[in-house]
Amino acid sequence: MRPRTWVLVLAAVFALLQLADVTGRDTPDSKNYVSYALTLAGAGQREAAARTVDWVCAGKASAAERARRVDVLRFHTPSPAGRVFAACRAGELSRVERRLRAGGAQTDGHVVPFVAPRLRRIFEVRPGYPVFLVPFVTAFGVTWGVWLASVLVAGAGGVLAFLVLRTVSVPVPLALTGQGLYYVLPVGTTAMRPMAEGLMLALTLTALWGCALVLTGRVKAGAASAAGALLALFAVKHSQALFLGACLAGAAAVVALWRRRRHARSPGGGRSPGGGRSPGGGRSPGRGVAAIAVVGCGAVAGTLLLARLLRYPSEAESVQDLLTGHYTHPDRAHPWREFLHLEFDFWVEWLRRQLTEPLFPALLAAGAWGARRRPAFGVFLLAAAGTGILTQGAHPDITVFGDRMIVLAWLLPVVGVPLLLEPLVRRPVPVPVQGPARTVGVTR
Repeated sequence: MRPRTWVLVLAAVFALLQLADVTGRDTPDSKNYVSYALTLAGAGQREAAARTVDWVCAGKASAAERARRVDVLRFHTPSPAGRVFAACRAGELSRVERRLRAGGAQTDGHVVPFVAPRLRRIFEVRPGYPVFLVPFVTAFGVTWGVWLASVLVAGAGGVLAFLVLRTVSVPVPLALTGQGLYYVLPVGTTAMRPMAEGLMLALTLTALWGCALVLTGRVKAGAASAAGALLALFAVKHSQALFLGACLAGAAAVVALWRRRRHARSPGGGRSPGGGRSPGGGRSPGRGVAAIAVVGCGAVAGTLLLARLLRYPSEAESVQDLLTGHYTHPDRAHPWREFLHLEFDFWVEWLRRQLTEPLFPALLAAGAWGARRRPAFGVFLLAAAGTGILTQGAHPDITVFGDRMIVLAWLLPVVGVPLLLEPLVRRPVPVPVQGPARTVGVTR
């Protein structure tokens, strides 16, 4: 089969496997995103609340039924699904109804008031994922619409991983390996959850693909891809646009400085258009790297400016949200001092937990080692994956389920491990030939 056929087969197999769990993937944040999409589609807040709650509670009822079937003491008892659904629905709708009756700040905007106004404001400034959901929930309803949207965005992430690897000339089998890693590692699991992370992963890979295109000489297409991804990221989660723009600009500066030093040291190093190799063996920085730097710096400046003009919640507001348990406790008098204290303790505990189950650090190390095979591209790969570390550092909450804050760091093994395995595919194989007794090396 052609490579594109294998790509589609892998994506289709991944999609079929997701039928094992159509409901029950929601998190506390999912209610805000789904209700946002429903109100954008034209539903009133009470209708959006009822449809969202039905979807959430159906997932809880399904989970309770599955748990009952394998409970060693209760597997023969009647199904709790109906009771769980009724209790969940009554509790959720009563809380929403109280806030709707209060009016004012409780009902401003598109997000149904499942949470307090200050927390709702954080979701109101993330319209990207709800807008993406609108055609799916309109055409297929909430349950199947959310599932289908999640499958498409998660599947697209795997395809983008394949495209990134092929752009930097990785053999097809290893590019397919990268696509498969995207699906089987926690990246695919997180991308399937009805939250903004799936789109964030796909758009971050799109920006990385743009960097790969630039480094292989397709400057205009690559810069446009990176710029478009960063612009879309502002709508999905503007902090990721800020982090990724800063990291890509920093990576471009590192690559430019490294190339300039090698270029200066090479004998007779003349300039070469597009950052090509000079006659003396050095490599000039080139306009491609400069284009990425401009795009990254533009994303940083644009994000900061637009966030201020649109009056998005500030960094201080985000810290208060973290330290007050989503505003369930009074604001802290000295938030930044307490934040730094928590930051240090968080990473100490996080590292301790990683040492007991070192799969993630091992895969990060393998991915980083593989990135050395494409030094310039590897710098941009490390930059994109590093946004996961920055996101986690901005939210040092050890109780967040599934390590979803740091999920972008998993892009390093997704792309880097196939690079690490490349010598195994390209190694010479002794092949006997006719004539004198000798062998020749044939590259696979």
